[in-house]
This record gives sequence, C-alpha cells and structure tokens, in this order.
Amino acid sequence: MALNKNQIEQIENTLKQSLRHKFQNYNPEPAVMPFHTRLLGKDRMALFSFIHSLNTNFGTSIFEPVAISLASSKFKIAKSQATAGKQISKKAQRVIQDIMDGLTAADSKPNKIEEIKAIRKVCREGEMQLVKPTKIDVWLESINNELYLIDIKTAKPNKGSFKEFKRTLLEWVACVLAENPKADINTLIAIPYNPYEPKPYSRWTMAGMLDLDNELKVAEEFWDFLGGDGTYNQILDTFEKVGMKLRPEIDEYFNRYNLK
Repeated sequence: MALNKNQIEQIENTLKQSLRHKFQNYNPEPAVMPFHTRLLGKDRMALFSFIHSLNTNFGTSIFEPVAISLASSKFKIAKSQATAGKQISKKAQRVIQDIMDGLTAADSKPNKIEEIKAIRKVCREGEMQLVKPTKIDVWLESINNELYLIDIKTAKPNKGSFKEFKRTLLEWVACVLAENPKADINTLIAIPYNPYEPKPYSRWTMAGMLDLDNELKVAEEFWDFLGGDGTYNQILDTFEKVGMKLRPEIDEYFNRYNLK
C-alpha cells in the first residue's frame, strides 16, 4: 500500500476544506443565460458555473496541497509556490534562447540532460540580470539533495503553450544554478490525469518541445512518483470517498438554486 492512514486523512481533509471554502465564498457569475436556464434549470446552471470555476483553480486549491501532502513523507523538502531565484546570467539567457530557437525551427530535438549541461557551464558567466521567474507549483528536494521543480498544468494544454512551458523550465534551471552551480536539478511539467483514458495520453503534441522522458509526468507517472506505486488509484478512491461523505452538503448547497 503506497499511502498510510495519516496521508489519506490529510488528503481527505484537504479536499473537504477546499470544497467547503468554495461553497462559502463562491457566487455564481451574474451572466444571464435565459434559454439555458429555462431548458436545464437554475440548479443545473449553478452546478455548471460552479464546476467551471472549480476547474480554473483546481491546481492551486487541490492538486498542489495534495501533492505536497504526498511528497512530504518521501522528500526532505516539499513546498508549493516557491521561487527558483532572482537572477540569471546573460550568457545563460543566450543559451536558453539558442535552445528555444533550435527547437522552434526543428533544427534540434529536446534533450534536457544536455540542455542543463549547457546552462550550467555559463550559469555565472557575464553580467547577472534580475528576473522574476514563474512561481514553482511544487518544489521537492530528496534526501540526496536532488531537486525537482514541477509545474502542474491542465489536462489539455494548448499545443502553442508548450513553447512557453519549455522556456519556464529552462529559466528555472538557470535561476537555481546561478545560486548553486552544482545543484542536481530536474524541472518538469506534470499533468494530473489523462483525459483520453483508456487511450494513451497524446504526447506527440509536445514531443518537439519537451524531452518526454525527462520533462513530463502524466497521471500515474506523476502521483506514483510523489507517493509510490499505487498512489494514483488510491487518490482516486479517496476523492470518491470524500465526494460520498460530502454529498449531503453538496446537495444542500445546490438545492438553494432550485426553481420553485
């Protein structure tokens, strides 16, 4: 069994707190959709609006805290919304741009190991420039001091977004190495679930920009990496269990939108 009783309880509490906070603070958007409302009912429209709103912050309100809870028992350090650093050398910026140009033009294939080597060589060379990199969703440090900086994305990111994702991962590397050139670092994109299941995730859409072996973890790969083999299925079971426990509260909340 990958997760112990305490971890499961922590995940359950995270889910309960997140949903209850949403119920207490959420107000449906005032958009008037008379045809939809009359056809489907006010309660169903409220549910639709609620789910849409929940999806927009599912990562920060649920996936991030669950990930931290899981990783805390396996990693020496596990934290969310961390900062990679405050500066990048000009030469490292040049290397990053060269990597991006090569990938965009399809003159080269993504190779994270070699890309990190190239950035490491110049991480403190030339003028250092102040930067404000994208926040790291999940920062992990193993007992062997190996770093994993993870950006959690939606299940179906736009194909055009992968270029931005790649640059963010490379900039994190440069920021960390600017402070510690010997750091053992990995930067990853995590996609919490596979929307195409039972078919394999469509990785080909990002193959030209991401090193699929070293920069991407999807569904089981991500959750089992954090908590051990079998974690993904245990988390799904826990979500279902919490949903059943909160069903009366969920029904009570949406009953207020029933048309009389």
